[in-house]
Amino acid sequence: MTDKTASALPLDLEPVGAAETVSADTARKKAGADTVGARRGAFNPTVHALRGVAATMVFLAHVAGGVGLNVYPHDPSYFAMMEAPWNFGRWGVWLFFVISGYVILPSVRRYSPREFALRRFFRLYPLFLAFSLLFIAVNAWSNAFPELNDLGSIVPALLLVNLLTHTEQLTPNAWSLSYEVLFYAMACLTAHAALRRKEKLATMLLALACAWLVYRFPAMLFFLAGIGARLLDERGLRPPRAWNPPLELLAFAGCLYFGSIQHYDFMLKNMGNPNAYATLAFTSAYFFLALAPGSLTGRLLDRPAVLYLGTVSYSLYLAHPYTYFVTRHLFVSLGLFRPDWPLSLLLFLAVVIPVTLGFTQIVYRLLERYPYQWYFHERIFHRRATEGKG
Repeated sequence: MTDKTASALPLDLEPVGAAETVSADTARKKAGADTVGARRGAFNPTVHALRGVAATMVFLAHVAGGVGLNVYPHDPSYFAMMEAPWNFGRWGVWLFFVISGYVILPSVRRYSPREFALRRFFRLYPLFLAFSLLFIAVNAWSNAFPELNDLGSIVPALLLVNLLTHTEQLTPNAWSLSYEVLFYAMACLTAHAALRRKEKLATMLLALACAWLVYRFPAMLFFLAGIGARLLDERGLRPPRAWNPPLELLAFAGCLYFGSIQHYDFMLKNMGNPNAYATLAFTSAYFFLALAPGSLTGRLLDRPAVLYLGTVSYSLYLAHPYTYFVTRHLFVSLGLFRPDWPLSLLLFLAVVIPVTLGFTQIVYRLLERYPYQWYFHERIFHRRATEGKG
């Protein structure tokens, strides 16, 4: 299978054993176990496509917001028209977090902590390191962000522990990776203690640490929502089929409304806002309903182009700030941003989108896909030949 329709998880193809003779009762039990196992690690094209949608939303949000703040900061008509799309585009980050919770759970069950860490490292770090080093070099030359030129900021950022040191990330968008890596570590350690070692005390202590992190960093609630969606999906617990489309539309309408009226950072100091909880609830509900076989979202997004965006979503997420910045600089230098901002923005999009997608493909092949395949001698993504859509 090509990468364009690859899974959102590094699933290993299971070996085919020798033929064996089994009784009818054993066959039924095995079939039931296989069904549960398939649900646990099954490729879901809707989840994969939603990753591409989320990355594209963040990309377009940064274009809309960046052009407004840097080119038309004194044009009230720009912000009157573009503020809602800008806010909703940034909602894509929270959708990413829910997806991460959903797709990581099978991995922490399947792999030992060492194997899990190695796979996450080669999956994420080479691309992150390349852009971080690029940012460090450019910032050292330009001194655009002097507060990020000291080792006290650089080292925690490169180690992805800046959340714990209360320092900033470096390369644009990498702040969310710090959340992701902290979630990966806690999920892996907790699953290992609870499911493999069956150590009650260690599990309890890790659960308390997880609870503290969720309290301290409320954005991690989205990861838990993804885990909850995975557990419900594995057990086939969902609304009656006839109810799913209207509920899915209602949940998405809630995401659209609450995601558009303002931007949320889901920090502890901002959690007195009831709209933040509504955004969390509607995002969680929408994602779960979109997972259903034959969902409206699944039918809408089951397109090769969207599935391709899912495959390169991580590269797109980290690469687009650089192509956006360079393209914006060229447009400003050439005087292509005119007072008639709608036409200028359309022209800018017509240039920055293909440039970004081309750069993303290069980055994906060299810095995301190649290191993982070089080390593990397998594709990042696999899809079981026997799986259908669902």
